Amino acid sequence: MSFSQKILHWYSENKRSLPWRSTRDPYKIWLSEIILQQTRVVQGEPYYLKFVENFPNVQDLANASEERVLKLWQGLGYYSRARNLHATAKTVVKEYGGRFPDSYDELLKLKGVGDYTASAIASICFDEPRPVVDGNVYRVLARYFGVAIPINITKGIKYFKQLAIEVMDGKNIRDYNQGIMEFGAIQCAPKKPYCLLCPLNESCSALKKNLVQTLPIKENRTKVRKRNFNYLVWLDPNNKTRLSQRKGKGIWQNLWEFPLLESENELNEKEVRKELNEIVSGDSFRLFLYNESSIVHKLSHQHLYTKFWIIESNAKLENGFSLEDLESYPVPVLISDFIKAFKNSYF
Repeated sequence: MSFSQKILHWYSENKRSLPWRSTRDPYKIWLSEIILQQTRVVQGEPYYLKFVENFPNVQDLANASEERVLKLWQGLGYYSRARNLHATAKTVVKEYGGRFPDSYDELLKLKGVGDYTASAIASICFDEPRPVVDGNVYRVLARYFGVAIPINITKGIKYFKQLAIEVMDGKNIRDYNQGIMEFGAIQCAPKKPYCLLCPLNESCSALKKNLVQTLPIKENRTKVRKRNFNYLVWLDPNNKTRLSQRKGKGIWQNLWEFPLLESENELNEKEVRKELNEIVSGDSFRLFLYNESSIVHKLSHQHLYTKFWIIESNAKLENGFSLEDLESYPVPVLISDFIKAFKNSYF
């Protein structure tokens, strides 16, 4: 059997039962692919089900408020995906009459849809012979064919795309694409692949050369930025607090958060109090630190060292937010976790 035939045979016997496998609805395939970008299936599946339940079709998603979309997305990270998801739904309804484009080239015109997502939708929904190349596929191809070109440089991206075209099964592209992604996720896993029982082991280059743990190669070009966040959690006599919405570009756009002091270095109580005196001069307040050690929240390109400072003030907040209502706002998971823990310990 050829490489593609072995993948198809393995898939027929080992594929997982996943909710988006039983449909060719481009809306649901698109939704699953956007959710599963940089997200494992076990984490993404509940979100997929939640979105389908709340927005059964693209019109429902297009008509929803951005705040509701972000709230349902809360915890998945990379929130630009959610904003692009919402924007694309509106585009499909407005410019395509609520019907997704049925070709790779047209799908590429949609916001947030790149080569991989367009290939997935076109092949799974419309049988267009376009190979998908995601992290799982890179791993399978790099190991099996012994390719040492980094997967995150232009040369590597082009090489693997061409290789994927050469080895794909164009006649059964729907199952082949899902099969090779599934194979990479389960059989040819990143850290503990099942090489002993692998149907490709007799001709796998990486296995022969003892390069399974080396391939694929990825150039480390990411510099991690360290940031110090100090969140000011206001509490007035009526248990009202302050929230603001993040605007502009950067992390967590349009999500809600407590007033933030970002500092070059870690702040102590004296330094925070000095900042507060300039904001609430004339008001009496009690300041204390909720978490003695900084909470380290790791994002792809930055690590946030976060402290939550509790401010109990005698002054009533105008237009304050009730503590009881905080969980209804879309917030970063860092703040969501704090809210849950704080409400349990404070009341």
